[in-house]
Amino acid sequence: MEIKIGVQHSGRELMLESTQTADEVTSLVEAAVTNSTLLSLIDEKGRLVIVPGDRIAFVEIGAQEGRKVGFST
Repeated sequence: MEIKIGVQHSGRELMLESTQTADEVTSLVEAAVTNSTLLSLIDEKGRLVIVPGDRIAFVEIGAQEGRKVGFST
């Protein structure tokens, strides 16, 4: 699923594709914002993305993608 994270005082959004569920991401974001801790997410390639919870402006969680069909990569 696609996740967009807006960071305060930054003109760019962080975008990543993750294999985590929407519920998992939501609970991680809520905990990071509430406790002013770090938000740690892992993208589908195994990279770790860390954002300070007190700097998160918004988080947009896209729909869970189904299996891709065809020859595209």
